[in-house]
Amino acid sequence: MADHDSPISLSPSGGSIARAIVAEKNSDHWNLPEGTILASATRRGTGFAIDVIIVTTILMLVTRFQLINVWNLKTWEESTHHSLAYTFILMASHWLYWRLTGIMFSRSLGQRSMGLAVVAEDGSEMTSEMWDRRAFRKLVYLIPVVNIIVGAYEVARIFQRHTHQTNIDLSVKSIVAHANSLPPANRRHIR
Repeated sequence: MADHDSPISLSPSGGSIARAIVAEKNSDHWNLPEGTILASATRRGTGFAIDVIIVTTILMLVTRFQLINVWNLKTWEESTHHSLAYTFILMASHWLYWRLTGIMFSRSLGQRSMGLAVVAEDGSEMTSEMWDRRAFRKLVYLIPVVNIIVGAYEVARIFQRHTHQTNIDLSVKSIVAHANSLPPANRRHIR
């Protein structure tokens, strides 16, 4: 009897049959930390909207509402250099916000309000370089019309992947999960 597989052992990993099937299908991909609940597109989108509202409101107050001209087509026609300056301020501020909140809290304030955290694929803390790339790639969501197309595509990717990763997540090698579902060892750095 030692020369054949035991009929009692359904999964060599000792986990559930579903986990074994996912592991077999995605053997070239990483395993999620045990018990991790991945963030839905709705929670992620709501967190992003909160972030944009926070940064844009601060910028509007600081610029005495002159930043509104970044979306004014007439300003683009009359004074391109002012519009480019406003665009640079808007993009740089968002990039800096996402980078700094990521490094300090392992998530943005919008993600924090939704109970989410961003970690590396193995559940460890993300590096500064990962936050740089992630913040830079998120800037595409601030470009009118392009943001709708890219956003719809990314939401579809979240639903298609068992890891709920967008293309940004794949390129940075990160996951967005419910902060409290991460194992204690993986959430020490989350504030």
